[in-house]
Amino acid sequence: MTRHNIPLGRVLGIPIGIDYSWFLIFALLTWSFATSYFPAEFPRWAPALYWATGAATAILMFASVLLHELGHSVVALRYKIPVRSINLFIFGGVATIGAEPPSAVAELLIAVAGPFTSLVLAGLFWLAKPLAAGVPPLWGLFKYLAYINFVLVLFNLIPAYPLDGGRVFRAFVWGATRNMRRATVIAANVGRFFGFFFIFVGMWQVFAGNLGGLWTAFIGWFLESAATSQVQQAVVQDLIGGHTVAQAMGRSCAAVPAEMTLQQLVDDHVLGGGRRCFLVTRGPDTVGLMTLHRLREVPRSEWARTSAAQVMLPIDTLRSVGPQTGLWAALQEMDRDGVNQLPVVSDRRVVGMLAREDVITFLRTLQELGK
Repeated sequence: MTRHNIPLGRVLGIPIGIDYSWFLIFALLTWSFATSYFPAEFPRWAPALYWATGAATAILMFASVLLHELGHSVVALRYKIPVRSINLFIFGGVATIGAEPPSAVAELLIAVAGPFTSLVLAGLFWLAKPLAAGVPPLWGLFKYLAYINFVLVLFNLIPAYPLDGGRVFRAFVWGATRNMRRATVIAANVGRFFGFFFIFVGMWQVFAGNLGGLWTAFIGWFLESAATSQVQQAVVQDLIGGHTVAQAMGRSCAAVPAEMTLQQLVDDHVLGGGRRCFLVTRGPDTVGLMTLHRLREVPRSEWARTSAAQVMLPIDTLRSVGPQTGLWAALQEMDRDGVNQLPVVSDRRVVGMLAREDVITFLRTLQELGK
């Protein structure tokens, strides 16, 4: 989970969280249900009942979104693909998959699992309506949830990558071309088209006097941004494909003794040398890694009394890569583990550090060389 998320727990071992932006959309939806939708559908309710039903509808709507994302996640797990987290935020929810699907068929099944789950939920809520015929608030809640889950199916099947429909489209292109990266670029560019289309329609609605078009434009902006990031990722993969960690890694990670205090480390190496990461040694052995992030977790008043060994990340707990590891594979490893740097180990000795900044610098060099 990121610092912008509130953890809710785990389902099937997957961390579930709520982004702070979720509270904004929850409040807006509750207000809309309580002051507009339910009063128009069911007049003469008590005001408190409108608000209670509105809040319950908003919560269950996001519960439906969570089940939609769990549908994707269950199929991904069956293909041994890790699911790092599921987060609810202003646009709904997203399951963060830790690796690409192994085949076009796997991509297709993972993509359709979410809409299929929403379709099942729409059917269940619709079938539950007659059971609540004598309780108008419950009947109204079931009616809306059946409707919104069906709308979720239709919206997600738009072939705009990275929506589910876009992933289905990518799966078919992948199967036809036998090239995942090419399929990703094609699907992402189609996604960008739909993003611009939503922005155009939304702004047209705004100029026509319908302020609800701002939301349509906002969704279009989100789609275009997400699709653009996928295109950029494919470009990066093409640039660094065939290159190894040894070509990009930094070799200037200073070695500091385990007993050195944090104050000495800051004075002599951070401020004095401009370095940001340090290998902690005890005699001839490297025993840990010290980063500025770890250092900032210690109060400044404790720096003079705290040694590097007390704060370091033990070397045997760290993920590492070899110098001949593919650079793209190493970057994916960083993403899976949520780290910004990896020790580079050869013959059980740390020979360098690979940081995201090193990869960016290497990319700039490749671009300057005209690759």
